[in-house]
Amino acid sequence: MGKEFELKYAATPEIQQVLLAELGDCARIAMETTYYDTPGRELSARHITLRRRYENGVSVCTLKAPLGKNSRREWETEAATIEEGLPALCKLSNWQELAEITAQGLMPLCGARFTRHAATVALPDCTVEIAVDAGVLTAGEKEVPLCEIEVELKSGSEDAAVYFAGVLAAKYGLRREPKSKFRRAMDLVE
Repeated sequence: MGKEFELKYAATPEIQQVLLAELGDCARIAMETTYYDTPGRELSARHITLRRRYENGVSVCTLKAPLGKNSRREWETEAATIEEGLPALCKLSNWQELAEITAQGLMPLCGARFTRHAATVALPDCTVEIAVDAGVLTAGEKEVPLCEIEVELKSGSEDAAVYFAGVLAAKYGLRREPKSKFRRAMDLVE
């Protein structure tokens, strides 16, 4: 099982630019995400996220499930379409019910288009990735700006990552963003 532990913060483009200048050399990743659910929204009812994301042109399918505060279970596989990725996600997650739930078909609900600048930071008790995301969240013809900073734990102590994220938030005047990209894009749908 993969585990994702991250903290999200709303930012302004100006704050993002200051942080990027301080981080220096960052990986640049163009991302285009589509989130899926069944016509009856069975996945959303279970707080499950299913997406296909192009990351610099590579198609990656992801399944996320709740785990606890600031963390989720996460499984990923490269696949050209979400339908092609489903068997691997069922196997990786060991959740065979996923195949039954999605047998009625999937439909795109919403998405996001953004550029991520990412840097890995090694700290005394953990290693984190700082991701600076700028773009839009989408649902049909609707779009809203996306401007956030994420601190994602890659290894080590969750407490150390939380402490670091708090110091970063205080330094740049960042406000916690409690909703995921998916949830904010779904707000456009609903």
